[in-house]
Amino acid sequence: MDGVLAGRFAGALVFLAALCAAPAAGQEKEVERTGGPYVPTPQVVVDQMLRFANVGPKDFVVDLGSGDGVIVLTAATQIKASGYGVDIDAALVKQSNAEAKRRGIADRAAFYVQDVFKADLSRATVITLYLLPSMMMNLRSKIFTEAKPGTRVVSHDYHFDDWYADEQITFDVPEKEKITGVPRATLHLWIIPARVGGKWQVQVEGGEQYEIALRQNYQSVAGKAEGAGKTAKLTFASVRGEDIRFTLVDRGARRTFTGTAQGDAMHGTVDIGGGKTAKWTAKRV
Repeated sequence: MDGVLAGRFAGALVFLAALCAAPAAGQEKEVERTGGPYVPTPQVVVDQMLRFANVGPKDFVVDLGSGDGVIVLTAATQIKASGYGVDIDAALVKQSNAEAKRRGIADRAAFYVQDVFKADLSRATVITLYLLPSMMMNLRSKIFTEAKPGTRVVSHDYHFDDWYADEQITFDVPEKEKITGVPRATLHLWIIPARVGGKWQVQVEGGEQYEIALRQNYQSVAGKAEGAGKTAKLTFASVRGEDIRFTLVDRGARRTFTGTAQGDAMHGTVDIGGGKTAKWTAKRV
């Protein structure tokens, strides 16, 4: 963790700890929030999160730890997207649903009192988060395994450790200095990758057949390949959503495969040299 991130993290922990220790006036019992106490997300950060995830009218946004609902409310109001938020604070959920009704968007934006670990991610095309590092790490497996390939995940400030973000941006947010001690925000974007680990039989149309074994660590892929009884070198492998790319070097010939991975099948085109391409297919063994 570099100095800026360390300062942001330390500042946030001090502020959040203070919130936990001091209930608001007139509030008899503080809701236990394992992802961190409720801290409003500045509107400028909300807007940038939605732009960063390229949210459009056809998207379904799921906000885990939705607080006052500002992310889903903004997506539904300004972009005409749909979605829902989950939070364990019943008062905040009631407030968010009331605001959706007031704006006339209750048919597209809804909020539920629910543990984030029980949230249904099957409809999500975009997932948003503003949760402390420990909760991010606890949610990492759920998001990776339950969200559909291609789903965009955007987190405000905190990340998934060694599941490195596909993209990251940092920008000035002066009003955050009172919260974290740092007047900036960092957004992390992940594209849920298809699960491609395992053995595959690859057939090039009218040409070679290979057996490849892929090892996957989130969007990073490595492996080996065999063709015609000889080992072929597999390099530059990666997966982004359902898009997969890898290069095979077979007897001095370099072949770059690009295509789509869906469940137990893959297909695409391969550069066979001389400006020519051929179709290829693959089945999981």
